[in-house]
Amino acid sequence: MYLYLLLFHSLIRWLVILFMLVALFKSWDGLLKGRVFSKTDDRVRHWTATVAHLQMMIGIVLYAKSPVVNHYWSGAEPAGQGSGASFFPLIHLLLMLIAIVVLTIGSAKAKRMLTDHDKFKTMAIWFTISIILIMIAIPWPFSPLSQRPFIRTF
Repeated sequence: MYLYLLLFHSLIRWLVILFMLVALFKSWDGLLKGRVFSKTDDRVRHWTATVAHLQMMIGIVLYAKSPVVNHYWSGAEPAGQGSGASFFPLIHLLLMLIAIVVLTIGSAKAKRMLTDHDKFKTMAIWFTISIILIMIAIPWPFSPLSQRPFIRTF
């Protein structure tokens, strides 16, 4: 089950990024052009947060089942991982949790704003901060923190 969840988590990452980019485009476009905040904009806001929350829940299950995390917390010496040994147990976990909290706050605040300008502005600011954190915390193949392939396979 762990490997299937890991594959699913790796694939959903792209869905989260796609939703975030669409939400960011719509929020910045709406803010800069003074558009009306439409039902589509609200749906994008809602589904971006929902997909990110789904990804977080899968990540939490993976965290509990991960041999890398369990090895780290057992106190054993990391086997040839250097500073990357703490990436998944600490850095990835904390940055992603903070990113989802920021995204959730931004989504909730945008939903409650009274003017269209304030809705777009709130989404643009909070979602931008969130995607920056997400992009830092993803283990890209070129990351100095920890490397994983763009698409994980078995």
